Amino acid sequence: MSHSYTEENYIKAIYKLSANGTQEVNTNAIAEVLETKAASVTDMLRKLSAKDIVNYVKYKGVSLTEQGERVALQIIRKHRLWETFLVEKLKFNWDEVHEVADEMEHISSTLLTNRLDEFLGFPKFDPHGDPIPSETGEMKQIKQRLLSDMEVNDAGVVVGVNDSQPLFLQYLDKMGIALGSKIKIIDKIPYDNSLEINLEDNKKLLISSEVSKNIFLSA
Repeated sequence: MSHSYTEENYIKAIYKLSANGTQEVNTNAIAEVLETKAASVTDMLRKLSAKDIVNYVKYKGVSLTEQGERVALQIIRKHRLWETFLVEKLKFNWDEVHEVADEMEHISSTLLTNRLDEFLGFPKFDPHGDPIPSETGEMKQIKQRLLSDMEVNDAGVVVGVNDSQPLFLQYLDKMGIALGSKIKIIDKIPYDNSLEINLEDNKKLLISSEVSKNIFLSA
């Protein structure tokens, strides 16, 4: 069954909002993510419920059905494969690809998606370190910790980011932090939980607590 551009955006939003373990997603949270009105969300949820994509009970929130989760994973698969293609083959920067991939993820051809996957060498992770679902919806997970949760003298390799917005990625570029960068925590400032870190080239940086909450290191 094919789904409209708008329906797919809702399905992906519900999947991402439930990724932190939330069983039922609040309609207001969906409205905020998609920048729309709660009434419009309610209308769409009724449509998706009729298609067996979501379990929706008024005033109790919404969750994806098994079918809905399969659809969500295929949308995410296409998005992350296109991001990988744009960075690796068309030389986009990692902060430039998200909006373009948002458009390309709605191409419905399964054959094209699978050929793209093969062309790229079946990558497991996208340019932001996020796992790419396989054709069957399986994802390779790696053990990771937020930089903010680590202690003085802990060290690790940057394996992903929790914020893929362009401004944040541009900030990391300016600081010289990228996937694969080796980081060691030198000091944690009690006043505001900012961190003094050391990059692999002995470059010392002071980063805010907010930044450290958006960088994943290998566990």
